[in-house]
Amino acid sequence: MTNTVTTPATIAGLGAALREGRTTAVQLARAALRRIEERNPVVNAFALVDERGALAAAERADAELAEGTDRGPLHGVPIAVKDLIDMAGLPTTGGSASSFGTARATGDAEIVTRLCRAGAVIVGKTTLHEFAYGATGDRSVHGPSRNPVDPERMSGGSSGGSAVAVADGMVPLAIGTDTAGSVRVPAALCGVVGFKPAYDALPTGGLYPLAPSLDHVGLFTVTSQDALAAYRVLAGGASGERPHGGPVGWISPEEIAPTDPRITRVAREALGGVDLYPVAGALGDTGDLFGTFSALQGHEAFAVHESHLAGEESLIDPDVLARLRTGQSITAERYAEADRARREFRERVLRLLASHPVLALPTVPVVAPRLDQRTVRAGDATVETRTALLSLTSPWNLAGIPALSVPAGYVDGLPVGVQLITAPGREEGLFQIAAGIERGGG
Repeated sequence: MTNTVTTPATIAGLGAALREGRTTAVQLARAALRRIEERNPVVNAFALVDERGALAAAERADAELAEGTDRGPLHGVPIAVKDLIDMAGLPTTGGSASSFGTARATGDAEIVTRLCRAGAVIVGKTTLHEFAYGATGDRSVHGPSRNPVDPERMSGGSSGGSAVAVADGMVPLAIGTDTAGSVRVPAALCGVVGFKPAYDALPTGGLYPLAPSLDHVGLFTVTSQDALAAYRVLAGGASGERPHGGPVGWISPEEIAPTDPRITRVAREALGGVDLYPVAGALGDTGDLFGTFSALQGHEAFAVHESHLAGEESLIDPDVLARLRTGQSITAERYAEADRARREFRERVLRLLASHPVLALPTVPVVAPRLDQRTVRAGDATVETRTALLSLTSPWNLAGIPALSVPAGYVDGLPVGVQLITAPGREEGLFQIAAGIERGGG
């Protein structure tokens, strides 16, 4: 089963319509709310819709524009945030039936404060994989978020609802979190742009953590230029120095994990106008990258959620519960060893980026699996679904560096993403290449 998705509006397009008087923020908010009412029963992007709060914010945005106050690109634009992010007066459920989400937030997360300061209109909170601890997006007390291209397939996770909200035309910007690929994976599977900035580039205060040394705030948009504009606003200024010339380093995904060769081909073809330089072996031994990542994430996630394992096990999804329990067995010595490996990997990546300002590879090695599918074929290998989905994204959380997923094309009628990597402070280079990909010229 496939579904035809309308072409979503962009931040730039809605902003122009607002400023030219062709629409109002209230009209935009009402249109977003109607789209959510129509489509959410099909794709389950939203866990909570805040109609009253959205319309009040839209009225303020219109009043300010009428008075001559323009807060920038996000002013009056409807957006969504992941239900792991605090908004004052609303619950933060984390996709869980546990006591995690029983209380309403007493204050806004810092990223919400920045959005409101920019005049954005938050229409609701999006569905996520429980505790943000999963890449499939189909384990939540609110039910699975579904891929708009084919609702019988995964959106990806854990920020699946945010990706779906943008891909299905509900909002032009949604905020997610990314610990192992939780922004870039659903962006690639749903066919939108997903940006994970450098570690700590966007504030995590007021977000319930998963693995604090790996957690990043990220965003979803329709176009890369929308992502750049939103990032500039939320990061409080410019997005780094002007890009330097130099060949883009192509990382063969098979060096990291089994990959469908059709996806590799589509990703490379999307970069057809770019001077690609293979960097085989430059990352060193990548055989245990995912093991290193899993040790760090598992140890930290257990520490964060240990209280939820004291009498609430029956309220937690069995898949999520099993992963949390696995984290209990990761010793302090194993964690310290993984942390050393992380630092060594980051140093290798930064050395490589000194000679190749941007690195490229596919975002995900497979197309969107079916809901509840727990193994996939990646090339000639059968791989556990979560491992496959995160295999090409998690290394860049280890390194803590910017990573951008851009739609590259389709395989079997399903979206494929190409991932661009750079050093902190050089984000402009990613967006320059992404714009070329979107124009069809690499």
